[in-house]
Amino acid sequence: MAAGNLIDGRAIAEQIHAETAQRVSALKSRGIEPKQVFVRVGEDPASKVYVGMKEKTSARLGIASETQVLPDATTEAELLALIARLNGDRSVHGILIQVPLPKHISESRVFAAVTPEKDVDGFHPVNVGKLILGDETGFRPCTPAGVHELLIRSNVKTAGGEVVVLGRGNIVGKPMAAILCQKAKHADATVSICHSRTRNVAEHCRRADIIVAAMGVPEFVKANMVKPGAVVIDVGVNRIADPSAKNGSRLVGDVDFARVQPIAGLITPNPGGVGPMTIAMLLANTTRAAELATR
Repeated sequence: MAAGNLIDGRAIAEQIHAETAQRVSALKSRGIEPKQVFVRVGEDPASKVYVGMKEKTSARLGIASETQVLPDATTEAELLALIARLNGDRSVHGILIQVPLPKHISESRVFAAVTPEKDVDGFHPVNVGKLILGDETGFRPCTPAGVHELLIRSNVKTAGGEVVVLGRGNIVGKPMAAILCQKAKHADATVSICHSRTRNVAEHCRRADIIVAAMGVPEFVKANMVKPGAVVIDVGVNRIADPSAKNGSRLVGDVDFARVQPIAGLITPNPGGVGPMTIAMLLANTTRAAELATR
């Protein structure tokens, strides 16, 4: 199929941004300004870029944002003390801990320290538990929630469908499976999670009506792994060597896009697919946190 089978993540993210901006305006008309704080430890270049993009989009939608930058040598206790202070600050509605964190700091302890009501990344054990239980009062992790919105707004039928999620990570793979297997509208799918120990991954993929690739393996999904007409969502971001590129490398997804696109019914480009949706869902979550805090 030609370019007509592309899922335009940027356009769908803009739809969500417009909805979020309306909600922000409604809050501001009541004297409430949604605010989020990004916490970054160290000078990881990718983290600086991601936080910058989030800040820029927040400003466009009228959401206040602040970034707390801590040195690499920050102790876990110091980071937890900052989180405790932000938890107690009523002007802050969302707290985001940018990963990766330095190796001497436990990500799980840090995520669990953010109060669930301000955990707009959806990583606190309470929000993870609510997701598994199908309790919609929690916050869902932004990337799988964004993938779900892409499917919904692209009119992809999930009920009774076979879904293969490639990757079992806590940020995308597991929550993605949990969202799509719920007894709920826009879910009701039969979900398989494939990972590095799965036998015959290609065989699983060939049965799938929907493939969500989140393994972190460059161009892992090949054309012979995709059933004609299947929906292919590429979450991966991988840097590979490319002597012809200006800086000697380029970014690719987990899907061999050029070869898979002609076979797929619908497919996300990379970039321009899932990435913009992650930020859109984050800002929607922050706005919802402000709405819930002021009821």
